[in-house]
This record gives sequence, C-alpha cells and structure tokens, in this order.
Amino acid sequence: MAYGVDMTIDFATQTVLLTGASSGIGRSFARALAERGAGLVLVARRADRLESLAAELRDRHGTTVHTIPTDLSVPSAGADLLAATAQRGIRVTSLINNAGFGSFGAFAEADPDRLAREIAVDVSAPVQLTAAFLPQIVGAGSGFVINVASMAAYAPSPRMAVYGAAKAFVLHFTEALWVELRGVGVVAFALSPGATSTEFNQVVGTEDATAGARKRTPEAVVATALAHLARRDPGPSVIDGRANRMGAVAGRLFSRRASVSLMYRITDPSRRERESGRGRGRRRGNGERARVGG
Repeated sequence: MAYGVDMTIDFATQTVLLTGASSGIGRSFARALAERGAGLVLVARRADRLESLAAELRDRHGTTVHTIPTDLSVPSAGADLLAATAQRGIRVTSLINNAGFGSFGAFAEADPDRLAREIAVDVSAPVQLTAAFLPQIVGAGSGFVINVASMAAYAPSPRMAVYGAAKAFVLHFTEALWVELRGVGVVAFALSPGATSTEFNQVVGTEDATAGARKRTPEAVVATALAHLARRDPGPSVIDGRANRMGAVAGRLFSRRASVSLMYRITDPSRRERESGRGRGRRRGNGERARVGG
C-alpha cells in the first residue's frame, strides 16, 4: 500500500457537498471554494439563507451551486441527501461535514431530546454522510473529506459534556479515515477551531463563558483548512490558530483531573462577572484611599 499522497487539488474539477453552509465557518468555506472555481452543494436547515448565499456565489464567481435544505438531525439525512443528489444528477467529489450543534449547561439539567439531536447532528450525520458519499469520492480519485471538530475534542468539556465528547469522536473517526484512505488519491482530515466569531456562541449560550477570549474569524479558520489541504502530504488533523495549537500541546502536560478541573473553571459563566467585580472593587478602593490621603 502506498502511504504517500500528493494532494494537488484542482478545485475547478470538484463538486463539494458542504453542510452547515448558511452561516459562520460554513459560509466562509462556500465563498472560498467558489472563488477557487469549485462547484458546490450547500446543505443547511435555513432555505432562505442557502438561496441567498447561492445567488451571491453564482453572481460573483459564475460557479455551479446547488442548495438542498436538510435537517441533519433526521436519522435518514445521509440517505436522503444521497438520493437528492442522484435525482439531480450531481456527482459529489468532496465533502465537508461542518454542521454543528451544541448545548451549554449542567448535564443534569439538560433536555434529553435536545441532547439526542445534538448527537445526531454532531456524530451520526458526519458518519452517515461520509459513508453515503465516500464511494463517489473514492471513485473520482482526487477529492477530500474535511470534518470540522473543535478544540473541545482535546480536553473534557464541563457544561458542554456531550459537545466535547462528540467532537472527540469526530477527531478520532477522521484520523482513522485518514490512514484508511492513504493511497487512493483522497485525503481526510479533521479541522479543529477554537473560539470563533460566529453565531454558535449566541445559539448555544456560551457568550458569557467565552467573553474576553480572543476569537478567530471564520475566514481565518477556512484559510487554515485550505492551507493544510494544499500541503504535499496533509496530516490527519489541523488545529486553527497558533494559540490553540500551543494550548493543545500544553494540555498534554496536565493530568486528566487537573485538565477537567481547569476547564470547569474556564467555562464558568459567572467567572467574568466575579473578575469584573473584583476589578471594580480594587478601583473603588484605590479611589477611596486617594481621597483620604488628599
């Protein structure tokens, strides 16, 4: 078996199925790929946003863009998308599983139905879509599979226990896929962003927990992925951002107990308020002393 691969992608020959395309990292992927001449199959729940983005890309780049509104929490989503593309005569040559769904809060207080949908979107859908479309991709012999994981995959995630576990699954699944596909002209890798300026924090409810964090832009995340893809022999995973890469390395130095305890403190939504309060208290104290001294 040949274990080297020279990934020189001619995007003009690619038809990329992209999930979670209506906003954030997915939308930035769509714009970057259309700019490079790739054909696109855009998948998300919100049909109006998909159509608006598709019109923008067609007008700006003249590329072929299909839209297939889909709820990826439905168990048959993979089979349904395969049937929909076949009905339209679309041959998918590359796949980006970007759609994600998270929950924030104590697990004991979580809604079981929401957790089930989260697992369906974050775990089942990437597996189903990869299984459904990989034969086409391997048959084309020059494509790629990018599965969007997260920095949450690298350490337990208190208050986001299911999300972190799901992204760890995506990371391990994709890295195994990477080595299985060596020698067939197809590369698979996991992309792990950290805090990113998207709607995710507002939807999930992590704005307080991530307040003050230096967030990356979706465009920067996509640039990291495409730069990795352009390497002669892309590795099985890539972390976006130097600080995030350093954090992943540093995390290996901690015990499991220390790591999860640290993450519990970091994700405490009241931490910022307490720190802000201490800061105001210090400022008031200094002012009072100044007045007394004056």
